[in-house]
Amino acid sequence: MHGSPHIVSDVMTHTVAAIGSGAAFKEIVRMMHDWKVSALPVLEGEGRVVGVVSEADLLAKEEFRDSDPDRYTQLARLADLAKAGAVTAGELMTSPAVTVRADATLAEAARTMAHARVKRLPVVDELGMLEGVVSRGDLLKVFLRGDDEIAEEVRREVVSYLFPASASAVRLTVREGVVRLGGHVRDTSLVPVAARLIRAVEGVVDVEFDLTGHSGGSAGTPSGHEESVVPPS
Repeated sequence: MHGSPHIVSDVMTHTVAAIGSGAAFKEIVRMMHDWKVSALPVLEGEGRVVGVVSEADLLAKEEFRDSDPDRYTQLARLADLAKAGAVTAGELMTSPAVTVRADATLAEAARTMAHARVKRLPVVDELGMLEGVVSRGDLLKVFLRGDDEIAEEVRREVVSYLFPASASAVRLTVREGVVRLGGHVRDTSLVPVAARLIRAVEGVVDVEFDLTGHSGGSAGTPSGHEESVVPPS
């Protein structure tokens, strides 16, 4: 296999807004509004990321602005009440920040976002210095790949290895990111392996098969963008 997955540096935003830990509440709100973002990295020193302040951190001040929480609420939401009284980024931020390295794969970044339940990740170097930001939308850019490009990678990186011309006659089609393999193969036990490898190709939405062994009947002809990987004999 010769293909390499896209990494965070391929899709991240390099020019980003960030604030110092001493930034005031209204300054944070203004910067989020001006940059049209929902969270900002908080920096110390020459650019080391020490936390992230998000809209959720700021909303506590509005939620408790005109309320007098009872003792149960005070005990259950101590952290939120503390943020309601906060006035600087250092007091408001979530720390330590959940970050990602620029050389992480998009799958690794997606898992980090999912586990941390965040929409954006600061991208840092080995010293924790800010290099950029990657968002959910950035990670979805791989699904903008065209069907022709996906078909070529699947043919080159998967089909030619698992179903060589001397043993198989396979048709490959891709339509709206859905890959379908049809035709005859010598070893159908390789189909689950092919499914796993094809799903790992960036931009693939799903995988379907209409394959039979040489002893089986003829396979149906897939629809959509079709590429003849190995012409049937």
